[in-house]
Amino acid sequence: MSELKKIREEQNLTQEELAEKSGISVRTIQRIEAGADPKGYTLKTLALSLNITEKELLAQDIPAEIEIKAEEPVLAGEKERPVNYTQVKMINISSLPFAWFPVANFLLPLLVMFFTKQKSSIAKQIISLQIFLAVISPVIFMMVAFLKLGSNSVLITMILLTLANIYIILRNAYEIDRKQKLFYKLNFSII
Repeated sequence: MSELKKIREEQNLTQEELAEKSGISVRTIQRIEAGADPKGYTLKTLALSLNITEKELLAQDIPAEIEIKAEEPVLAGEKERPVNYTQVKMINISSLPFAWFPVANFLLPLLVMFFTKQKSSIAKQIISLQIFLAVISPVIFMMVAFLKLGSNSVLITMILLTLANIYIILRNAYEIDRKQKLFYKLNFSII
């Protein structure tokens, strides 16, 4: 129910009586009561005629279910599905076989995400993190190789990068089990 209609009915006025009292057409009053926002002269005149402030006339009663829907963004063309944390954990763990090969560490989780149709923000964040690691790991590896610190340092860097990725995957799997969220995540999403 619009605020204008509520106030008009509280003051025991018909649309015609309000139109006569305010000088605003019945049709304009009907449009405002149907959901149009009164502006400028119409807003001031109606507020004055009803002995209320303009702010009171603009106050809207929004049903609780509409408020909830407004808080949950849904991408166009994408159906909202509940998050299946078992599938999310499977997407995360599927990075392990290729943790040593940064270029491929996000391909298997990406395939699992599409086949399970688990396109939740947490699944996308897992894949975004693996894509980020796939980009940053070769950069770090190449920097160590170009510094010519010796073959041992290249091998140690490769092992440390792989162990870091494995730790991130396992730590996130643990947090998904405990709190249904990621421990390591990016502040942005790549996909």
